[in-house]
Amino acid sequence: MMRHAIDKGVNYLDTAYTYHEGKSEVVIGRALEDGYRKRVRVATKLPVWLVHGPEDFDRILSEQLDRLRDDHVDFYLFHGLNRKFWREVVLKHDLLEKARAALADGRIRQLGFSFHDDYAAFKEILDGSDLWSFCQIQYNYINVEDQAGQRGLKLAADRGLAVVVMEPLLGGRLADPPVEIMETMMEFPLRRTPVEWAFGWLWDQPDVSVVLSGMSNLTQVEENLRLAARAKVHCFGTKEQILLAEVRAGYKARTVIPCTGCGYCMPCPNGLDVPANFDVYNYARAFDDVATAQLRYDFFLKPEERAGACQRCGACLDVCPQQISVFDWMEKVRVLLDSCVREKENQQ
Repeated sequence: MMRHAIDKGVNYLDTAYTYHEGKSEVVIGRALEDGYRKRVRVATKLPVWLVHGPEDFDRILSEQLDRLRDDHVDFYLFHGLNRKFWREVVLKHDLLEKARAALADGRIRQLGFSFHDDYAAFKEILDGSDLWSFCQIQYNYINVEDQAGQRGLKLAADRGLAVVVMEPLLGGRLADPPVEIMETMMEFPLRRTPVEWAFGWLWDQPDVSVVLSGMSNLTQVEENLRLAARAKVHCFGTKEQILLAEVRAGYKARTVIPCTGCGYCMPCPNGLDVPANFDVYNYARAFDDVATAQLRYDFFLKPEERAGACQRCGACLDVCPQQISVFDWMEKVRVLLDSCVREKENQQ
């Protein structure tokens, strides 16, 4: 699959130290033998959560080069930066100077970071070094204002950074929209698949340098190649933008809890993470996908932060600008998602 994609023009491969239980870099190293390495640029990432001291930078990078069977990485990223990792790992352990040395001796050719936090954190990281030549953000026609968002895209591009986009299909959810969303898309005279709408919206924007796509079979490779061959900047006109605004509004209408994530209800005296619980619940309803919501619920929320921790104390009610009946909604979150937890425990 990789070699076929390269033969057809793909020239950027994205991997990371932890992908596929540490085997992704190994597989790519093997796939790029027989002259294929010269035809692509390889991006991999430093798992900052595994860095406990400055020496870990060189140790992990050396291991990655061994896995890739190479002497350099074209694009090297600090993986999954947020405010905490930036301050408590990158700055604390002086990793920028370690990266500067790796740039100087050629072990890495370009330095960047992938990002998951809010716009303020994105700007802080962007402002924090003159070594950045690119960044990687989550961005799609739904997440226009989430995380770094469109403001972050513009900020980075205006500073001359290349911007790599991940989650163009929002974990695959935009490839299989609910029925009423699909009906809206089908109203457009020029028929496009949901995948084509999502990729086209990104390729339309000149500030987007690379769009990543995870492909699990050859059919997906062929579809992506076909769509990319037709892609160009400013390929979407006013009518296309209006339709996607309608689609975005359709998804928003399916988010039943009107929480804006302002955080006025935090900290909860009982340790509950109110906005995070609501975000996961809204995800389940917007995309008709309780299974993925459950994974997010289990992964991002500690047991003491989940809906079951709500004591109906009412401390959040007076401060919520949206006047949400927090504990009534929290019970619905608990029934939908904590019940899945209990079912898993019973099965075990």
